[in-house]
Amino acid sequence: VLKGMIAKGYLEDTDQAKGDYLEAVHDIPIHDYLSTDLKLHKLLSSMDPTIPKYVFTAGIKSHAERCLTALGIQDLFVGIIDVKACGYESKNSRAAFKTAMRVSSVEDPRRCVFFDDCVKNLKTANEMGWRGILVGRKNRYTGEVIVCEDAENDINCIHDIPLVFPELFIQHTMDE
Repeated sequence: VLKGMIAKGYLEDTDQAKGDYLEAVHDIPIHDYLSTDLKLHKLLSSMDPTIPKYVFTAGIKSHAERCLTALGIQDLFVGIIDVKACGYESKNSRAAFKTAMRVSSVEDPRRCVFFDDCVKNLKTANEMGWRGILVGRKNRYTGEVIVCEDAENDINCIHDIPLVFPELFIQHTMDE
């Protein structure tokens, strides 16, 4: 979106202009859309603590922080890799994925497990050697079934991670 707005002259190609725009479009009432998710907190807390977890977002860090805080999971991530950290590259660009690996100090792409609801992002993840999991088997707007040949697996929602990666968890049952 940013590159298109810049190309059409709607936005200056400066960090200040891009930053201001992203702050404005992400200034939404988060708590109208998200609330504390105790099940997700318990799930993420039960993951092997030696596995660092990052948020890799097409948005900006401040927005991701607000979302994580609203969900009550802000304490469970090592860091946030946002569009600014990726030099304003789109999330589905190879450059953004390379930046995410550099920021997270990962050299072997097969050590990256990527959960996303966007087929384009999962395609790039696969091309980069990451292990991609489609989250959400239906389009949230149309209800149509999503097929992603580039994903290693798919789950209905993020709470279903143990169904595809039980080895990531200290305890294998999340229903306690």
